[in-house]
Amino acid sequence: MNYAIIAAGEGSRLAQEGFTLPKPMVSLHGERLIDRLIGIFSQNRPATIRVIINEQSAPLEDHLSALRGTFPIDLVRKSTPSSLHSFHELLKTAPDVDALCLATTDTVFKGDEFGAFITEFERQPELDGLMAVTTFVDDESPLFISAGPDRTITAFTDQKTDQTAFVSGGIYCLRRKALDAVTEVIQSGTSRMRNYQRYLLESGLTIKAFPFSKIVDVDHVQDIRTAELFLSEVN
Repeated sequence: MNYAIIAAGEGSRLAQEGFTLPKPMVSLHGERLIDRLIGIFSQNRPATIRVIINEQSAPLEDHLSALRGTFPIDLVRKSTPSSLHSFHELLKTAPDVDALCLATTDTVFKGDEFGAFITEFERQPELDGLMAVTTFVDDESPLFISAGPDRTITAFTDQKTDQTAFVSGGIYCLRRKALDAVTEVIQSGTSRMRNYQRYLLESGLTIKAFPFSKIVDVDHVQDIRTAELFLSEVN
């Protein structure tokens, strides 16, 4: 499996609250977010692990460069206006990849559930995409998801309704048609991952949901404690 990590955000909310390092270097029980993610990927048959960082992240670049002797990391250094643009830049370095798992660096989840997620994707080659979802909501602007009985996703919405059982977890397994759609939406002027996901459905692609028990998104200092408590429960 090919993996990709979006680690190019500025982490402005954490910075405003006193955290001075790049967000991927937030530590949970002494382990950095980026290290935990790379470690989980490394346990699930990685061919490559592509990571994009912004051009103002020298400490993160040094840290990742030191890991390249241990993990199959390809590093992309480019500042972008959005996570969707970061994804687009990552894909430019992987034009021949037919399937890929993408995650944002601030996503915290159970490693065993992630392994089951990857296995499910590999077992269903007819899927264009498999999205990690959860019923746990701690995001300021969650993306709500409607899905049928077989977990085929029917809608991505900004508002919660009786039909939206899940929220997006920020982890995506995608095949060729879905990867090609990234360039299509960028060229149309789209700049948000959630609009890209809507475009996948509008294009008739088959996207399913894979439920995780809990996924914590680290955006604020208080989220660090929430994520640490979650990991303590896991361990």
